[in-house]
Parts: sequence; structure tokens; C-alpha cells
Amino acid sequence: MKHLGRHVLAEIHGCEFDILNNMEKVEEIMVKAALEAGAEVRECVFHRFSPQGVSGVVVISESHLAIHTWPELGYAAVDVFTCGDQVDPWSACNYLTSCFCAKEMTAREVKRGILPPGRLASGHDS
Repeated sequence: MKHLGRHVLAEIHGCEFDILNNMEKVEEIMVKAALEAGAEVRECVFHRFSPQGVSGVVVISESHLAIHTWPELGYAAVDVFTCGDQVDPWSACNYLTSCFCAKEMTAREVKRGILPPGRLASGHDS
């Protein structure tokens, strides 16, 4: 069956505290991950928490990348949702894992917007 998008949910462990706690660095890495995947970046919103942690979203033409970090645990929860066939969400996840100096990444992919046979997609990247 045809689907509209791919949503990768990644658990990234063993990351560097100083990277995960630096809002500007996390935003830069997330934008570069989107570009590495072949996406077109539209907007970004990031927030640094006190005493630590960063949350943010990179809106792409093909959907979004989102992150929440727990620097004290060396952990980042990442969602990469892409529509169409031109963007590879796994490339973004692998790039993030490398840039965060992570020891481990586990992830699963969910097909989103599963269409019944004969139904044509319309909208974003159809």
C-alpha cells in the first residue's frame, strides 16, 4: 500500500553532555541533519531549559525533525518525519548520532498516511 510519509523515532544514547546542552549547537546539527537527508529547511524553533536540556523543531518542506535532550543522561529523543520519496530520514538520524558523539542509536520506522489501493495522494510532496 502507498504511504504519505516515513516517521523514524530514534533513541540516541551515550551522547556528549556539552553538545546536548548547547542550544545553538543542537540547532546547527539538526539543520545540517535535515540538509544531509535532502530536505528543504523552512523554519526552526529551539528552547534551552534550566538547568539543562534543549527542545527544538526544524520545519522542512517535507515535514519536520524534532528533538528533546537530557544532557545529564547523555540521551536525545529524536523524531524525523518526511513525506515523499526524495528525503531519507535514516540519513538524518545517522548524522545526528555521529555529531552527538553517541555510543548507541536505536530507532524504528513507522509508515504514516497509509492510503487504500487506488487512492491518490495530494498535498505536500505528491
